[in-house]
Amino acid sequence: MTRLLIVLLIFFCGSVNAADTKLSVTKQIVDDLLIPWGMELIGENRLIVTMREGDIVLVELDSGKTTQVSGAPVVLAKGQGGLLDVKKSPNYASDGWLYFTYVKALRGQGATTLARARLQQHKLTNWQELLVSQSRTRHSRHFGSRIAFDNLGHVYFSIGDRGVRDSAQDLTNHVGSIIRLNLDGTIPSDNPFINTANALPEIYSYGHRNPQGLVFDQSTAQLWAIEHGPRGGDELNLIKPGRNYGWPVVSHGKEYMLPIAVGEGTTKKGFEDPIQVYIPSIAPSSLLLKRSSQGATQFFIGALKLTHLNHLTLHKNKVVNQQRHLQALGERIRNVIDGGNNTLIIATDKGQILRVAIDGG
Repeated sequence: MTRLLIVLLIFFCGSVNAADTKLSVTKQIVDDLLIPWGMELIGENRLIVTMREGDIVLVELDSGKTTQVSGAPVVLAKGQGGLLDVKKSPNYASDGWLYFTYVKALRGQGATTLARARLQQHKLTNWQELLVSQSRTRHSRHFGSRIAFDNLGHVYFSIGDRGVRDSAQDLTNHVGSIIRLNLDGTIPSDNPFINTANALPEIYSYGHRNPQGLVFDQSTAQLWAIEHGPRGGDELNLIKPGRNYGWPVVSHGKEYMLPIAVGEGTTKKGFEDPIQVYIPSIAPSSLLLKRSSQGATQFFIGALKLTHLNHLTLHKNKVVNQQRHLQALGERIRNVIDGGNNTLIIATDKGQILRVAIDGG
């Protein structure tokens, strides 16, 4: 019954007010990057872009000119791993810090890592590794990883289950978790597992499969994440400290090779239920939060498998509308960020960076 209700909700939310908002590509800024993964505006006309293979470039938005940035870390670019997200410090104007997540090689295996550096001209300096997570496995998938900041001096980043499902329920490693640190990499004294025996104190939430979207709502002080399910069951979750999000004990997805459900059901006491579930999977790659002109919460979500920009509208943390934009592009949308002036900037796996205008909503 629970699965039926969720499917009906997905259908209903996808069919209400379907024409409220229109998006249109207004400019192709560049078209020849190699899997642009993370993007951040560091000026009105300048974008810093990470590419999964390990390169970093600066992009001039008006001309499309790209400039290589030196000083990037050595990354393990294998499978789904490599150089991942980039975000500027909430105090960027005064401290100049840029935060990065990437996969670091440790004895031939990859570990999702958070670091920060400053940009001087076209070079990264003052490189600091803040946390090399305890997440290495023999697999080259499910590294996460996105970065977000709250309004209390904390940085968050996400880590996937690294291909070892049960480890997402194990607090003695960082696998399948969202991490919370102070901006300098130290551990906040009020982290939920700070006094829990055998639990790693950096963990903020756990039981995640592969969260590749993370955003903090400054106006409500809420943290949101979106993660890949297996075959079906992508989840949008409201992240709360110390909570368990269920993977792989509960799931809305099925095994890849067999028509059987993953886990013991879709909901269970002691686990947090998702706000939105996608069946079939859209393969969510990123998460942007924007307010509508009426003040409603809107999420824009890059979709890889179903090649579109997913758009959810929420009221009191309930999805009331879902739209699919830019389907005609037929592109795997890897990232979406706010471009200012009622625009978005999106990156595709084909190497494009596009400016998109929002009409309505």
